[in-house]
Amino acid sequence: MKVIDLINNNTTGKPLFTFELLPPVKGHSIEKLYKSIDPLIEFDPAYINITYHQSEMVEVEQKDGSFVNRLVRKRPGTVALAGAIQNKYNIPVVSNIICGGANIEDTEDTLIDLNFLGVNNILALRGDSKRSKVFIPEDDGYTNASELVEQIVDMNNGKYLTKDIFDMLKTDFCVGVAGYPEIHKEAKDMKSDLEFLKMKVDKGADYIVTQMFFDNKYYFDFVKACRDIGITVPIIPGIKPISALNDINLLEPTFKIGLPEELVSEVKKCKTNREARAVGVEWCIMQSKELAQVGVPGIHYYTLGMSRNIKKIAREVF
Repeated sequence: MKVIDLINNNTTGKPLFTFELLPPVKGHSIEKLYKSIDPLIEFDPAYINITYHQSEMVEVEQKDGSFVNRLVRKRPGTVALAGAIQNKYNIPVVSNIICGGANIEDTEDTLIDLNFLGVNNILALRGDSKRSKVFIPEDDGYTNASELVEQIVDMNNGKYLTKDIFDMLKTDFCVGVAGYPEIHKEAKDMKSDLEFLKMKVDKGADYIVTQMFFDNKYYFDFVKACRDIGITVPIIPGIKPISALNDINLLEPTFKIGLPEELVSEVKKCKTNREARAVGVEWCIMQSKELAQVGVPGIHYYTLGMSRNIKKIAREVF
């Protein structure tokens, strides 16, 4: 089932419970992913999101002892994982697709593979810049996610890149896109950031899922700003519990998000990562309950492969 239908058909009075997982590092088993999913099945997840990771530049040692730079995908397998998880659990899977590291032919082939597997939910993202501070598209690749959304919608209308094949299959993808309550780290200002988001929706995106935030006010203000400029699609809040002492040092500069002083103060009192995780769980429960009370369409959890803390949160909220 498509995400937009799950949202529109939800009559439980509760937000949908969903979460995101990372593909395992190359050479590791899919069983690790199953062990993260299994504890959360009792909370009836509406869908599971699988992230996509483009190649990274790494130094590779040669036979003569010298080193060369080479692009290596450390977390391959997004498409295969999407099909395997959806088949095993009979739960819709949302597969991330990014502009980074792919040209338009690569993207079309990936979408065709997903369609063959029966995975018809896509989260269309630009992806992070990997080789410079500024995002550089591949040759014959996309510069922004709105172009990617347009290609997916074209396929839904039976329009492919090849022009000499007729009666081409119309796909039936549901398309989600990302929104940034505290502004995208590369955006000039919030106004321009919202304009880019509206462009993605105008191209055909069905819903928005937000970057993580730790103060719900950012989400409420973001939703209002979206509605004020004519964005009407559902906006799903995405949140993440603090899981380690160093999170308070890493999250702000990495994602350009603010951490409430009260949360930072509580984490600084902790002596171990276990204590910090407990603080993170309680804060996330508080966030989740407030979001649920105002009738958000769903709450999406960024797990980074950890499900114990998400299980504790889900038990209190769902």
